[in-house]
Amino acid sequence: MPKIEVNEKLFFNMVGQKYDYDTLEKKLTCGKAELDEKPDTSLPEDQRVIKIELNDTNRPDLWSTNGVARQLRLHNGGKMTDYSSFMSKEGDIKPDAGHFVTVDPELKDIRPYMVAFIISGKPIDEPMLLDIIQTQEKLAWNFGRKRKSLSMGLYRVSNISWPVHYKAVDPDNTSFVPLQFTEKLTCRQILDQHPKGKDFGWIIKDFKKFPLLVDDKNEVMSMAPVINSATLGAVQVGDKDLMVELTGDNMENLLLSANIVACDFADCGYTITPIRVDHPYETGYGKTIYAPYYFQKPTKAKLSAINKLLGSEFNADTIQADLERMGNTVTVQAAGNDTEFTVYPAPYRNDFLHEVDIIEDVMIGHGLENFSPAKPNDFTIGRLSPVTIFSRKAKIVMVGLGYQEMIFNYLGSKKDYIEKMNISADKVIEIANPMSENYQFVRPSIIPSLLRAETISGNAIFPHKIFEIGKVAYICDEENTGTRTRQSLGFLTAAANANYNNAASEVSSLLYFLDHEYNVVETQDPRFIPGRQAGIMVNGKQVGIFGELHPQVLENWSLAVPCIAGEIDLEELM
Repeated sequence: MPKIEVNEKLFFNMVGQKYDYDTLEKKLTCGKAELDEKPDTSLPEDQRVIKIELNDTNRPDLWSTNGVARQLRLHNGGKMTDYSSFMSKEGDIKPDAGHFVTVDPELKDIRPYMVAFIISGKPIDEPMLLDIIQTQEKLAWNFGRKRKSLSMGLYRVSNISWPVHYKAVDPDNTSFVPLQFTEKLTCRQILDQHPKGKDFGWIIKDFKKFPLLVDDKNEVMSMAPVINSATLGAVQVGDKDLMVELTGDNMENLLLSANIVACDFADCGYTITPIRVDHPYETGYGKTIYAPYYFQKPTKAKLSAINKLLGSEFNADTIQADLERMGNTVTVQAAGNDTEFTVYPAPYRNDFLHEVDIIEDVMIGHGLENFSPAKPNDFTIGRLSPVTIFSRKAKIVMVGLGYQEMIFNYLGSKKDYIEKMNISADKVIEIANPMSENYQFVRPSIIPSLLRAETISGNAIFPHKIFEIGKVAYICDEENTGTRTRQSLGFLTAAANANYNNAASEVSSLLYFLDHEYNVVETQDPRFIPGRQAGIMVNGKQVGIFGELHPQVLENWSLAVPCIAGEIDLEELM
């Protein structure tokens, strides 16, 4: 979980109230946070550092001194800063500073998107500069997937010749002095010789051209996402007007991060001015982007649903007040015999996906300590569900056939679930706000999980026979949900003599002991070799598939041994 370090004096100034450390520990629950380490009290207050651990990765707005302070201040009844003076939204674009940025069309397949704005009004002091750097690194490392999807840079406005140009350059024939160096290096040399190049060069090293941010005199500002220049990209204590830019491959994440940083500065008394960024291609929010930009959609919840889930008897006024203590804007309207709340999240939040998220905010806004523990008043007898009983029976059969059971995560990457399996992404469920590309998709099949295990089992004696019984989910035409979650059995055998006949024999034995008659039909699944695969039909419906895995799939997984695999929907068998 993310951890941040906050200057004690700066932090309590932003909160607007000073707490002792035990009280602070209790107050931090409203931000899903806790004290990780108390400061050394022998130091002066302006030198003490409070270490805080955040327990929710869905709230990147809390990964800064002001983010946590803002949440404590609002929860304690403080007022929200008015962000409307600089926050553009659909149909209401705020004027820019007369500055703009142009984006090179060649960046579309390299690092396509950029947003920018200016902060001004007063000089940056040392605690604020350290917090800016911390926020920059936390957003880029955690939310930005180690800078791959998002990176941020700051520059002194007075030194920039406008307009600014975000362009693609030849890395072997373009050079500049990187931050912390005194000599020029080519962009390619920076990847090999600069510490930041060694850390983050992997993001762009395989592209023929590298992204570069320059001013109108062609003075280099930065080579995103690796390093700023030592000329325009060096920000120091005392600097007054700063340009903040963010580049990446996901415009929504860039806009959210820009909103977070801009709101943090606005809370500290800085003036925020948008910068126009002109893209030559569509971004999802138009070609011309003005940041900060309010892009979030409202979410709704009903009074009855809130009270049912929380076990409470709150009225509409109480719920509205609780939601506003979490920074939300709320409208209330009648909905038949019920009351409906429409919640517009703060511009620095984008974690509302369902009415349950609203209910959670009501709970936190009301205060966890204000809910009394309740004992269960129903007597129930626990028992296994029918699908669990059936799954256990299937496990026993698979173990009897010589298979070893495996257990895997239900979330994975696009590379594993889609690209390596030679399938389309049309029916694969993607997480709306993933914190890591390694957990971006819900698995549509168990076979990729089995193949991942096989890739690290090359030193074990063959044959390898593994299986798993677990959940899979995929997009379908299911009424109301549009998705389907099923209990599935997947198996894989890796052996020199693994072939279709072996797979057919395994399926025959399994379904015999599960007391099911079946027949097979020809299928055209790209994961398997054509003519060496078959669909399993039970009562006229396909419930599974098996066959020899396609050589391209094996190559994608770096497997040199033939593999057979199959998968059966256990709930359909039931």
